[in-house]
Amino acid sequence: MSLDLLVAILMTIAGAATPLLIAGLGELVVEKSGVLNLGVEGMMLIGAVTGFAVATSTGLPVLGALAAMGAAALAAAIFAVLVLTLMANQVATGLALTIFGTGVSALIGAPFVGITTPTLGPIFPDFLTSSPLLRLVFGHSPLVYLGLLLTLAVWWFLNRARAGLILRAVGESDSAAHAIGYPVLKVRYLAVLFGGAMAGLAGSYYSLVLTPMWAERLTAGRGWIAIALVVFASWRPGRMLAGAYLFGLVMTMELQAKAAGFNMVAPEVLAALPYIATIAVLAIISAARRGGTAAPACLGKPFRAAA
Repeated sequence: MSLDLLVAILMTIAGAATPLLIAGLGELVVEKSGVLNLGVEGMMLIGAVTGFAVATSTGLPVLGALAAMGAAALAAAIFAVLVLTLMANQVATGLALTIFGTGVSALIGAPFVGITTPTLGPIFPDFLTSSPLLRLVFGHSPLVYLGLLLTLAVWWFLNRARAGLILRAVGESDSAAHAIGYPVLKVRYLAVLFGGAMAGLAGSYYSLVLTPMWAERLTAGRGWIAIALVVFASWRPGRMLAGAYLFGLVMTMELQAKAAGFNMVAPEVLAALPYIATIAVLAIISAARRGGTAAPACLGKPFRAAA
């Protein structure tokens, strides 16, 4: 294997892993607060179409990424009102958010089918990407580096920052946190908004970096893998990073097999590899824990403030 090919494969892995990592980190923070949002796929699609539309209209992909974060955060805010204020079922509401995001993105994106848009390409000067090894370090989209920085930031926030410790306390025992004066609903609202913004940013990666053209259901179910990665990572940012790049490797193997003309297995089976790997990993983790769980104690449970 040539060095150029190896570098290309490693860069493809990073590209496939980055949206999973960003969306997964957002969902990890949400679940750490005690809220289960299964609408990540829908928010990613809303972010993808919003980012594409704004970037195409303005010629500014950075503005498109910011708009994607805002639009997905708005969708997350609707979810938060329903499950936190009105105490709707979190699972059903999250699924409804995914259905909503799928439909809205298809409607908004219809006029943009077949149109290309400016991309969020490498930001470093050309001389820093003149060789394969330098390209491996400096040749990525800024969102790849942002995903790595977010991993460190979320780890520090959850383990070192006072606000992060409060968020974890709310997720482990909302009634106890409320009893000592912590604003449970405020903490959860902010966590849900952050998760929505991260899902929107992850969605914009597909429409502004990986595939700078709009297509319906562009994220192809990757939001569900991001949710599964939270469980795979045992709600730990460091493991989330490892898991995202592991699944990025699986997706890259699928692409490389197709490119090499590997025809011993049907293309549909190769396309299903990431999802088969998701099911297999979750089954192994469940068996290893023997019924136990590392999830926050209040995950998915509605909170009603005691009188």
